[in-house]
Amino acid sequence: MAEYGLAALYAMFVWWFTTGAILFLDGLPKRTFPWSMLAATGLALLALIGLDRSCESATVTGAYCAFTCAILIWGWIEVAFLLGFVTGPRTSASPPGSSEWQRFVHAVAAIAYHELAIVMAAGVIVVLTDGAPNQVGLWTFMILWVMRLSAKLNLFLGVRNLGEELLPERMRYLRSFFLKRSMNLLFPVSVTAATILAAILWKESLAPTANAFDSAGLALAATLLSLAILEHWFMVLPLPTTALWSWGLRSRTAR
Repeated sequence: MAEYGLAALYAMFVWWFTTGAILFLDGLPKRTFPWSMLAATGLALLALIGLDRSCESATVTGAYCAFTCAILIWGWIEVAFLLGFVTGPRTSASPPGSSEWQRFVHAVAAIAYHELAIVMAAGVIVVLTDGAPNQVGLWTFMILWVMRLSAKLNLFLGVRNLGEELLPERMRYLRSFFLKRSMNLLFPVSVTAATILAAILWKESLAPTANAFDSAGLALAATLLSLAILEHWFMVLPLPTTALWSWGLRSRTAR
């Protein structure tokens, strides 16, 4: 009981804190961006080393370390994108009246380098953890990747809440690639598939035969996936989601 309870609380805290921290860095003056990017890069390099070491440790500590390292690597990708260092060749809005296909092409061009960075990071993690007993880091990164891709597609196809208030002013051109509507046909498929997988992970985590490592690692992955599902629901429910990270948005308010 303690293993997955603590793991769930830890995953929720890391999800909440890292999201707010990235929003805070993103709202600082532009002159701070190189320093923020340098710090994020240093943490990502340390995370790669930590992931390489922890993947050989099938212990509770190893599970937490691998999870944290994967989050830090993903955090580097998010920081690089939101600060404008790794985005895409297109940095302007899709013209009014663009067809859906044109809007899709423009959207892909706006995030092409970002998506390439994710693929490269995933490849590095696969190589580092290949054949290792601790795959928590790989699970974590893949959950983040797949659920973020699902969120991007749902934003493109149309949802109620676009979350544009979380985008920095210089990145508001991304709003032109989104579509505002109550829901789209992909949304229920995304949420249903993710919910089934989350239920399986929770079931395996709570299984009497699961050891401490399995319980902790599966609970970390299941919690992260559950939070990603919650983020999907934020896109269609009339909820003040920005209140969760109001502290991270203060850097924009101060400016």
